[in-house]
Amino acid sequence: MFQSFDSPASPDQGPPRLALLRTRLAGLGLDGFLVPRADAHQGEYVAARDERLQWLTGFTGSAGFCIVLPGAAGVFIDGRYRTQVKAQVDLAAFTPVPWPEVKPGEWIRQNLSAGRLGFDPWLHTAEEIGKLEASLEGSGVTLSRCVENPVDLIWLDQPAAPLGRVFVQPEALAGEAHGQKRARLAGGLRAAGQRAAVITLPDSISWLLNIRGADVPKNPVVHGFAVLHDDGRVDLFSEPAKFDAAVRDHLGPGVALHPPGEFATALSRLAGPVRLDQGSAPLAVADLLRAAGIEVQWGEDPCKLPKARKNPAEIAATREAHLRDGAAMTEFLCWLDRTAPGDLTEIAVVTALEGFRRATNALHDISFDTICGAGPNGAIVHYRVTRETDRPLRAGELLLVDSGGQYVDGTTDITRTIPIGDPGDAARAAYTRVLQGLVAISRARFPKGLAGRDLDALARFNLWVAGQDYDHGTGHGVGAFLSVHEGPQRISRLSDVPLEPGMILSNEPGYYREGEFGIRLENLIVVEEAPPLGDNRAQLAFGTLTWVPFDRRLILAGRLSPDERDWLDAYHAGVLERLAARVSGPALSWLRDACAPL
Repeated sequence: MFQSFDSPASPDQGPPRLALLRTRLAGLGLDGFLVPRADAHQGEYVAARDERLQWLTGFTGSAGFCIVLPGAAGVFIDGRYRTQVKAQVDLAAFTPVPWPEVKPGEWIRQNLSAGRLGFDPWLHTAEEIGKLEASLEGSGVTLSRCVENPVDLIWLDQPAAPLGRVFVQPEALAGEAHGQKRARLAGGLRAAGQRAAVITLPDSISWLLNIRGADVPKNPVVHGFAVLHDDGRVDLFSEPAKFDAAVRDHLGPGVALHPPGEFATALSRLAGPVRLDQGSAPLAVADLLRAAGIEVQWGEDPCKLPKARKNPAEIAATREAHLRDGAAMTEFLCWLDRTAPGDLTEIAVVTALEGFRRATNALHDISFDTICGAGPNGAIVHYRVTRETDRPLRAGELLLVDSGGQYVDGTTDITRTIPIGDPGDAARAAYTRVLQGLVAISRARFPKGLAGRDLDALARFNLWVAGQDYDHGTGHGVGAFLSVHEGPQRISRLSDVPLEPGMILSNEPGYYREGEFGIRLENLIVVEEAPPLGDNRAQLAFGTLTWVPFDRRLILAGRLSPDERDWLDAYHAGVLERLAARVSGPALSWLRDACAPL
């Protein structure tokens, strides 16, 4: 199994670890410390060594941070984790704080009148620390860089740094040689008058050099730092033992491999100006450059947008990965319909689904731990089943399954909500509203230049009319055999990044009723040029990548508009056409029924 059902959280260990950290901070002359869920590479996903937030608090979410003060320890979490955090931390020691509604500076002012608040400059960006310093101005609280991380000093069994094997992503799937990518991006540096760019994000480095790795669970990225020079050369700082002869030959003379320990010294020898991404580069990198008298110019990671704009080869490969994954999902849904509820539990469902993906003989890994929530567990947005929480499937409840696969030709992410027996009309009504939101995004045509924030409301309209909503974005970016969460593109009220052709996003509205059920539906979509229409204005649209039926038993067809119904019937016809030759006989019979017109 790629997925483990052991619980990584230790809520009972939180209070003694917190007390130990406070003692250590007092010895360092600090009145508090910031504990982010971040590593020195500033990727969203971290290795076991960098799970400091989880180790200290017990909270296992993929985003959040803790601020430890003498009299309070706030765990800051967004809307995805409001329910989860209450079950994972000792509430007598840690206080969940709704973020971003409550700003860190505001909370610190309320809980600390004056003092020194420590932070590790390798684990925070310049943008993040700058905002916090501004919010604390005049408060009597000052920020202090820590040479050694106090959490690391008390975490005696902290895992070692990862040493995942690096391998080549073939040019046929990448769509462009890494020498061409380096030359193209170096041209942008020269045009900006910059001598080099420091790249810290693992997926950016992996994309740029057409390599993949195993340093982070479920995401095939390589840990390291890179310096892209204005002549296209790259200095790569990553553990050399991870690179075999074949990968070194692939990198060639234009990429020099160095041990990570040489990174700081190499920074001091660069000629400026040097580009740094204020939102992703650790503050420590800027500190080292400035200490050496090298000019820093803030600018976007040069890989960020080119990586997001998938080329035709990447899109074609991704389409194939989704068809393969769609066939595996169809086999799974057929099996589930014929087996549930029986003696099934959430773990049995997760195990079976991974088995159907493995049966493709093409699965590299799952793209994240499968979210499989039965009944009230479905209302925990990023629920991860463990042996302690494993719940039976019960008649009259909903089952939410959010999962995905990592294939060498693409990354998938799909959510379906399935009825176990008759869940009632309230659940059907909510499901139908969520489905209408997904259809609205899928059908959208929009002017070029619009961002995700301009489209997010389309998915929520029918829920809003019913006084309902969901506390997460409608969509995130997705990589090409890279991170299942990829920036900068999103469909979210917070996203101001214009959508461009080739960008892949999720389309995943939902509705959650704590203690009762959760509903989420998710397809992946790709931004495309819209065909001419009307005044022939320049517009974009979304092409569908995910082809798996929605559960007709939960759709109140009478509440759909004619256009919504037509889209859904056409979608299901497309599912049947694409998957019929890819599934077994029993699954094909099930698929024909599932794809019948409404």
